[in-house]
Amino acid sequence: MTRRALITGITGQDGSYLAEHLLDQGYDVWGLVRGQANPHVSRLRKHVGDVKITQGDLLDQGSLISAVERVQPDEVYNLGAISYVPMSWQQAELTAEVTGMGVLRTLEAIRVVSGISSSRTPTSGQIRFYQASSSEMFGMVRETPQNERTPFHPRSPYGVAKTYGHFITQNYRESYGMFAVSGILFNHESPRRGAEFVTRKITLGVARIRLGLTTELRLGNIEARRDWGYAGDYARAMTMMLGHETPEDYVIGTGRTHTVRGLIELAFSSAGLTWQDHVVLDPSYTRPAEVDLLCADPKKAREQLGWEPRVSFEELVAMMVESDLRLLSRSSRPEDEPFSPDHW
Repeated sequence: MTRRALITGITGQDGSYLAEHLLDQGYDVWGLVRGQANPHVSRLRKHVGDVKITQGDLLDQGSLISAVERVQPDEVYNLGAISYVPMSWQQAELTAEVTGMGVLRTLEAIRVVSGISSSRTPTSGQIRFYQASSSEMFGMVRETPQNERTPFHPRSPYGVAKTYGHFITQNYRESYGMFAVSGILFNHESPRRGAEFVTRKITLGVARIRLGLTTELRLGNIEARRDWGYAGDYARAMTMMLGHETPEDYVIGTGRTHTVRGLIELAFSSAGLTWQDHVVLDPSYTRPAEVDLLCADPKKAREQLGWEPRVSFEELVAMMVESDLRLLSRSSRPEDEPFSPDHW
């Protein structure tokens, strides 16, 4: 029989790539969205094919139970969140409710619909749950690279909320025997990344400068190091985790780090520009508490799942610059892009 998946956050970058991958695998794909006239759904369908939609909100327990009852999924992927880290300081309470408590509400919806009232051993017929955890949980890192056993020290309300979501997923697995896993994903980007994220801000800025729409790009800390990969590769890893015989958590990343400065150099160079002529450092873009270095150790995913990234960092940056040049050649408004940060 055709397997059925329910995705929260389907109108975001990760949700769109995951939906594409699952459709290619022959799944019946449903997306959870807020509001009956959500403008992001029509944009999603232009790029992602035959996705069905059901109403629900990570802030509303009843709506999640109704959605799971209606869809009757084999797999639930919780990607919905307030995912822009700087915004989490401005809306800390909402971030906690959506990014943290939203995980609990989704797990509870699965537990209630499945009729689980006490501990039991996972069975092949139960709903499998994936939680989108984040490398931001490591924050002030205790060791480098970071693996599944590295202690967490989050440095933002977003990271704290993600840490709660990670541990409550682990708790439901241990308390109720649910097939519930977390993917601790390191930074992953694509042409669909929201314009407020630094990678996309850089590639959009390069495209604007190359097309003569502006002359400068203002940035904050360019010495922070990140492990950047391609979002499509990471969506593939999510499905591999739920396809594994046992529910376990996995770190997903490339194992290579680059500074923001290095990303800038590569992006400007790919457009035939010199970054020093255009980049302006602006302290107002610096986070209240910075995360200086994140680097994944994906050994467990490689050995147990057989997962490997396919797109290199250099290919990713070139892909994003080329895409933004095409986008801005059609319109100078990045909001015309199909994906949005408002996707819980």
